[in-house]
Amino acid sequence: MNPQFIRNFSIIAHIDHGKSTLADRMLEITGTIEKRKMQEQVLDSMELERERGITIKMQPVRMKYTKRTGAQAGQEFVLNLIDTPGHIDFSYEVSRALKAVEGSILLVDATQGVQAQTLTTLNMARESGLKIIPVVSKIDSPLARIPETIHELCELLDCEESDVLKVSGKTGEGLPELLEHIIEHVPAPHVELAGVASVNDLRSLVFDFQYSNHKGVIVYVRVISGKVERHSQLVFKISNETFNALEVGIFAPDETPKESLSAGEIGYIVTGIKQPGIASVGDTVASIRDTKAPLPGYMSPRPVVWASVYPESQDDFNGLKMALGKLRLSDSSFTYEEEASGSLGRGFRCGFLGMLHLEIITERLRREFNLNLVVTTPSITYIAELKNGKSVTVYSPSLFPDDHEISRILEPLVTMKIITPPSYLGALMQSVFEHEGDVKATENFGENRTSITLIMPLRELMRNFFDEVKSISSGFASISYEVSESREADVVRMDILVADEVVPAFSRVVSRRRAEEEAKAAVEKLHKVLPRQMFTMKIQAKAMGRIISSETLSGMKKDVTQHMYGGDITRKMKLREKQKKGKKKMQELGKVNIPQDVFLKMMRAD
Repeated sequence: MNPQFIRNFSIIAHIDHGKSTLADRMLEITGTIEKRKMQEQVLDSMELERERGITIKMQPVRMKYTKRTGAQAGQEFVLNLIDTPGHIDFSYEVSRALKAVEGSILLVDATQGVQAQTLTTLNMARESGLKIIPVVSKIDSPLARIPETIHELCELLDCEESDVLKVSGKTGEGLPELLEHIIEHVPAPHVELAGVASVNDLRSLVFDFQYSNHKGVIVYVRVISGKVERHSQLVFKISNETFNALEVGIFAPDETPKESLSAGEIGYIVTGIKQPGIASVGDTVASIRDTKAPLPGYMSPRPVVWASVYPESQDDFNGLKMALGKLRLSDSSFTYEEEASGSLGRGFRCGFLGMLHLEIITERLRREFNLNLVVTTPSITYIAELKNGKSVTVYSPSLFPDDHEISRILEPLVTMKIITPPSYLGALMQSVFEHEGDVKATENFGENRTSITLIMPLRELMRNFFDEVKSISSGFASISYEVSESREADVVRMDILVADEVVPAFSRVVSRRRAEEEAKAAVEKLHKVLPRQMFTMKIQAKAMGRIISSETLSGMKKDVTQHMYGGDITRKMKLREKQKKGKKKMQELGKVNIPQDVFLKMMRAD
């Protein structure tokens, strides 16, 4: 394939700005999928993606389009599109997709205008040196603010209004002009080696991979130079593992085998490898004779939210371990390591890129592998400097040092940008203050838009800040953030005791000034959701070396004398005394069994 007739591009946008719908119309117009086989969100193949209406995994697809106008009219071009997620939690997916293409469509919803995540993805595309094509979508909507949105885009990109294209993913209006524009303005792939592509010159970048029970690891590659054929002997440069290419092919949009892939093309290679840890995102797949250093890959993602995942039954531990290994092959941005808890048994400490990422991974474990799970309260990483001079990194609240041992605590901060209509500014500022946010700058952005730049502790962002902002602004405000430096924090560990026994899954790290408020709320919530036991017990919250909140859950009672009638009262008194002694013994020796749904209810926000 001549690289001059290939165009590789992606679609980037804020969540729910119509990326997948636009991709659907492109597939339809180019004839990649027949109309009778079309369905909404055709590239979102995962059940969760369709259910929630969001893109979770990037998805490449190859289209063919014959140019209609200009000097190259009548020439057939290959268009390789990578559809990307829009949510901030999946920005690592977007960054990898951008490394495999030369151009990017910056899509902005005409009904919502430029959003916070639009700025984040735009910066990522600029850092990758991509050609940016500004596009306004949903122009058919009666709520569309087309002139204002075009003005915002022109201010953002410093371009002319004539450079901004207008499309409708629903009706297909403006799509042919967009495809023509992509061919004319997105550069053809740069090929390292001139001349005829050779199998011995193969060098390709792995930007994603997935696992198949039958085929093993399937790597998604962008071929940089040379070509790859079926049965070629190849090597992963970083892991230094050799393999035979069992199959090579393209995404049309399903995996379609081909004889070979050459420089500039995007496709897949079936490796047949079934053990984890060999294939990795950012590795270089090359000819076995290649002696050069690997291609520059990707930075490893840094988890920002941690949670422990335990099987409800310890008999499922090996099943959970296998499931996490398989999920890691399709989502390289989460990490896991084995740990053990006295009350929950063996499980795994998992790191995620955000709260939605955590929710998606645990839901996939339940659905795809039929696992019943107990998930602990999410937490972040702290660095604790102790009075004995040591410094420890704390991933789990249950391992947080006691208050009297700590010299100081360092916690991660986030640099955040909120874009909102000015009418909501006062209420938003109050919420920012309550979440310990420090506003650095505010500026007017386009017409009737204000941008707020602030710094906030990551733990406060996790305390339902997203939901509060959406509620206060009636859904009009948008947020993007990135983890920045660390600073000293005034926080303490709060433990929940049930029948005088600490439950590690309920432990959390809270701000010292809000410790009593958090303790009271946690104890009252557990008191409501925990089933009554055979004996009376206390539910307590402990922090700063003392009990700061307590509730008593009365035990179940039974009238042991109901079968008796007549006779002396002392007969009943003896039975009641015997029951009282039994209850007291049970209180000393009894163990509280906490059902799985209680853990889930405690994790969920009210």
